[in-house]
Amino acid sequence: MKIKEIRTRVIEWRGKTVPLPPHFCTNPMDAVSPMLTISTMGTFTFHSWLICEIVTDTGLVGIGNAALSPRVTKQVIDLYLKPLLIGQDPWDIEFLWQHMYRKTMAFGHKGIGMVAISAVDIALWDILGKSAKQPVYRLLGGRTKPKIPVYASRLYSTPLDELAHESKKYKDEGYKAMKLRFGWGPTDGAEGMQKNLALVRTVREAVGNGVDIMADAYMGWNLDYAKRMIPLLEPLNLRWLEEPVIPDDIHGYAELKRFGRIPIAGGEHEHTIYGFRELIESRCVDYIQFDTNRVGGISQARKIAALAEAHSIPVIPHAGQMHNYHIVMASLNSPMAEFFPPVDVEVGNELFWYCFNGEPTPTNGYIDLDENTPGLGLTVNEEKLENFEVIE
Repeated sequence: MKIKEIRTRVIEWRGKTVPLPPHFCTNPMDAVSPMLTISTMGTFTFHSWLICEIVTDTGLVGIGNAALSPRVTKQVIDLYLKPLLIGQDPWDIEFLWQHMYRKTMAFGHKGIGMVAISAVDIALWDILGKSAKQPVYRLLGGRTKPKIPVYASRLYSTPLDELAHESKKYKDEGYKAMKLRFGWGPTDGAEGMQKNLALVRTVREAVGNGVDIMADAYMGWNLDYAKRMIPLLEPLNLRWLEEPVIPDDIHGYAELKRFGRIPIAGGEHEHTIYGFRELIESRCVDYIQFDTNRVGGISQARKIAALAEAHSIPVIPHAGQMHNYHIVMASLNSPMAEFFPPVDVEVGNELFWYCFNGEPTPTNGYIDLDENTPGLGLTVNEEKLENFEVIE
């Protein structure tokens, strides 16, 4: 079996989009917002997606994807990765990954280059599953749990009555955990801290103490602000505080973990086993949250999962989506997965529902993967692509 063709498409949403109000979610742009605008979250919306299809001479088609900088990622695949892969055997997947990684080392060992490698690698694993007539999680070690517990990842900084209603709804649907985003950061002072506290308190009062709550600063805080917020949040029993500082602030992460008051989660914007070795050796995180379509694909995700297990650090990948679910299913060290409920397009996390068929939906807070569906289990939803501008 040889790789015959690689097709990339960027799809850009042209349908209805729900506008994001100010303070919807903290983010790194908040630090410079006084010089710009208070509506900063628009920088971090994902209203376009990259679809990567790899075709073999046996007729198998593997599907990969990426959500970060899709237009540039497409160029990296088309110009730099595709020439390395045509005519190669997909089963030599470790060699192919190393070839792509080392060929693009000067510009691609992190960031967009690694996102492109991730999309290709996911498509290759999809081919391997289809070739073996097995779901990908079986190639990774098989099932480690009857079903995957998922947490509802949809709560944002909205009016408190709406937030309470939405939280209660997820509890009633059977979720045992849910995640909230903070709305205020260092530029908002002590008043903003109290507003953040009110968000978490509202969710806790709505769902009670029998449901885990996680809270995400999405890189929008700094070390000083986080150290001031954590004692205020501690009585509300958060399962973790996510991305409290920017990804490059390794020392900030390490100091917050040493603080020991609330578990620290991160890694969504880190890449490769080398990046996570540094996070682990620096004792930065209590939970690892790589995203398979950023970190280097399944080839790197499985290595990082093994490394984390050796250090007793649970892996709960960022974002749901099939490329992450197969990792979670095959790892005893992954106790649950993230799940973005399908809603009208706003931030863009939900766009996956508009691009692909095959995503599982939860029942009482659990999803399952079909053991009779080979590969990742996804197909491109060609009919819904009518709502997108498609760039071939």
